[in-house]
Amino acid sequence: MLLKPLHGKRKPGTPRVLIIAPTRELVLQISEEARKLSKYCSLKIVSVFGGMDYVKQRRQLGEAPVDIIVATPGRLLDFHRRRDITLNKVEVLIIDEADRMLDMGFIPDIRKIIHATPPKDKRQTLLFGATLTEGITRLASQWTRNPVIVEIEPEKIAIDTVDQIVYNVTAGEKFSLLFNIIDKQDLHRVLVFCNRRDEVRRLAETLTRHGINCSVLSGDVPQKKRISRLEEFKNGKIRVLVATDVAGRGIHIEGMDHVVNFTLPRDPEDYVHRIGRTGRAGSAGTSISFADENDAFYLPAIEEFIDRHLACIEPEESWLVMPRPVFAKKRRRPRPKRKPKTTRRQR
Repeated sequence: MLLKPLHGKRKPGTPRVLIIAPTRELVLQISEEARKLSKYCSLKIVSVFGGMDYVKQRRQLGEAPVDIIVATPGRLLDFHRRRDITLNKVEVLIIDEADRMLDMGFIPDIRKIIHATPPKDKRQTLLFGATLTEGITRLASQWTRNPVIVEIEPEKIAIDTVDQIVYNVTAGEKFSLLFNIIDKQDLHRVLVFCNRRDEVRRLAETLTRHGINCSVLSGDVPQKKRISRLEEFKNGKIRVLVATDVAGRGIHIEGMDHVVNFTLPRDPEDYVHRIGRTGRAGSAGTSISFADENDAFYLPAIEEFIDRHLACIEPEESWLVMPRPVFAKKRRRPRPKRKPKTTRRQR
């Protein structure tokens, strides 16, 4: 469709294909894949998202006619209000992670964007999501014409391509076990998930003190650093990436064969998305989960969701030995006491 030339001139910032995604990381991922697919085609692809250089993105939109725009809703609407982007010529509208869009409260913005595009009988509309909820079905009926549903069961990912290991440990043993798994098996490019940002930060600091080259990926990290850290992790410059579920959906990292759930997710779907970061495209992968005295209660819901029993095993005693820190915390030297000032009378 895109290879078919259009008659007449198009204004800059007027895309033929519009792809909307909820996060900046996913926008960059989609844009990268689109450029690979169109390597031998003269297609112009522009990424539009917040947290980066506004002027640079505006310049890219105004240079020449755009074929594909991949965008987050907020920044897209910002450019549309300023008339840097015109959506009345969109031929294909793609909404990725539609279920997450609904959860994150983006639907009012999506409605505004859709109303700026041609009517649904004049465009092709595709919605992608991990789950087909009632809310998504209702929206699909409003935004599409004679929709066709293609459903892939998520548990197939978990069963067929990923070896799932669950260790029965206490909360105090989890770090020792994680360190020894990475160290003794000489693992590289390991993605470790925690549920909260403070857990991510503390775990990364502890790994660093023990000589493990690691970095953090969470909502606290500025956008430019998140992008650079993902690239360094993909290129093997970072051995361990400790992340919240911001990296759990939509991020594809080739050659990563180990995912660790340092803390089990509270939502069974998030478990599937986490371990789905490995074992992709038919390759084998391994997920390792720690079930301590708190997280073990979430296993039954996960087992029911994936329709599979997850047997808990006891780790070897040698793997629970606490390693010695390589980088000790620097202690502040006590300041020398200042001599009390003497007055002329004291002299």
